Amino acid sequence: MRPPSSFLKQTLIVVALIAALAWPSFAAEGEPSPAEISNLKALLSQQQQQIDELRKTLEDQRRLLEKLGGSSDAGTAGLSAPSAAPAPTAKKGLGEVAATTAFAPPIPDPVPKADPLPVVPTPAPQTREATPEPSPLQFHIGDASITPVGFMDITNTWRSTNAGTSLQTNFGSFPYNNTLQGRLTEDKWSAENSRLGLRVDAKVKGANVLGYFEGDFVGGATANNTQVSSDSMLFRIRQYYVDVRKGFWEVLAGQAWSLLLPNRNGMSPLPADLFYTQVVDVNYTNGLFWGRIPGIRFIGHPNNKVAFGVALENSSQYFGGSGGGGIPVLPAAFASNPAYNAQLDNSVTNDRGVANVHPDIIGKFVFEPSSRLHLEVGGVESTVRLFNPITQQYFTKAGAGVTFTVNAALTKNLRVISANFWNDGTGRYIFGAAPNFIVRPDGSPSPIHSASTVSGFEATIKNLQPYIYYGGVYIDRNTAHDLDGSLIGYGFPGSTNAHNRSIQEITGGYTQTLWRDGKYGALQYMVQYAYFVRNPWSVAPNTPKNAHETAIWFNLRYVLPGTAPTIRY
Repeated sequence: MRPPSSFLKQTLIVVALIAALAWPSFAAEGEPSPAEISNLKALLSQQQQQIDELRKTLEDQRRLLEKLGGSSDAGTAGLSAPSAAPAPTAKKGLGEVAATTAFAPPIPDPVPKADPLPVVPTPAPQTREATPEPSPLQFHIGDASITPVGFMDITNTWRSTNAGTSLQTNFGSFPYNNTLQGRLTEDKWSAENSRLGLRVDAKVKGANVLGYFEGDFVGGATANNTQVSSDSMLFRIRQYYVDVRKGFWEVLAGQAWSLLLPNRNGMSPLPADLFYTQVVDVNYTNGLFWGRIPGIRFIGHPNNKVAFGVALENSSQYFGGSGGGGIPVLPAAFASNPAYNAQLDNSVTNDRGVANVHPDIIGKFVFEPSSRLHLEVGGVESTVRLFNPITQQYFTKAGAGVTFTVNAALTKNLRVISANFWNDGTGRYIFGAAPNFIVRPDGSPSPIHSASTVSGFEATIKNLQPYIYYGGVYIDRNTAHDLDGSLIGYGFPGSTNAHNRSIQEITGGYTQTLWRDGKYGALQYMVQYAYFVRNPWSVAPNTPKNAHETAIWFNLRYVLPGTAPTIRY
């Protein structure tokens, strides 16, 4: 604490006044007259009174500083000179009123101007969490932060059958052991799962804007890919979207994980907040309901415990064939009609060329009463419309499905997860394991019932993350009699063994983080074991009742460094 500026001013005024009044007498030669001596005594008396008043003011200031909690020593530094100089008797002239030299009290050293009293001491700064150092790969353009995301990956996959799918699993088509492929094993290395992308975070007129892109090399082989001298795999888009959130509302547009996919946290579209298991398998786990589909969604955030949203996502008049799923048998009148088949997405010959009535409508509601519990329910509606070129009739039928997911922390390091899906005509979302519908003889669609689950445990033990999941799929039969009396549809007696009734998987593994550094990224080692079994609706004489497969993955992954900016809402 510094002395107030008034003290310096008062002292200088006193000195100037004494000098002005005393100068005429001191300037004259000879002894002063009795009147001059009397005047000088009066002036010295006034001076002493003023010094006493200044000393009292300084003492009051010191006491106030002590009362406010400041250090009296530090607060009065620079004031010691005037307070310690009541009247230096050792100096000549003090008390000798007849002295020919005037005496004035010492002037304190000049000090910077201080704030007027009272002054409240500045509180000590509060301790804050250390701000993480920015990633060496993160850079800025204007107010936008750009953070590369992704990893470099090398995976070895061993299978007990030659499914011919490399590191990913087609859950509906691994071979039976009465086939040549079912008698052979396969072992392959692949870097296809390596991932590259970036995210852009910016604040625009009070809204949080996120742009996200990622891709990998699981897009298939190029024309010059011989796999003898070169594995030239295509780079494909996985996600590419913009997400804008301001206050209550959030809007996302682009290609992202489907809103139907279960979340781990809230309704965020970011990978860390989604549940697609922790496995190495590129197709994740049997029974998981998901997609990466173009669309638009609107999400409301009433508070930090509740969120709800609705999405419009690309529809598909899915008729089987994806992920090894079985394809229903068509009525004879349409089976060889190319014009009719163009209405059906069998993921082999049509896919993008199939017309759709409207986008799938997906809704979701999330409730998180605490960080230990995540609950969500969802639903999807998908409509199929077919045209019978023989009778010139249109047929429209809506399918629907519901989801329920619970993600709960049993202990600090152990979580239980169960994600479940029941549907009538939306089996496309179970990785294509179940067709959406069959076609009746009159050309009308009839939805197929199916259901799936992924349930298990995830743990964290220091740098080790073990997990175990059960994934199950059930596909109901749906049949009809053709005009000639023969059975058509899915799962009828005598149907192909590609018409699966159930597909099951038990899998476990772990991710070991060998080292992690904010500046240099992370190095991880992963192991996964899986056992699969599928059962068809119809088993021909002297053929296997089911198909089995065992798979083991070993994976080494380098994760790019960097943490995106913390988003504050």
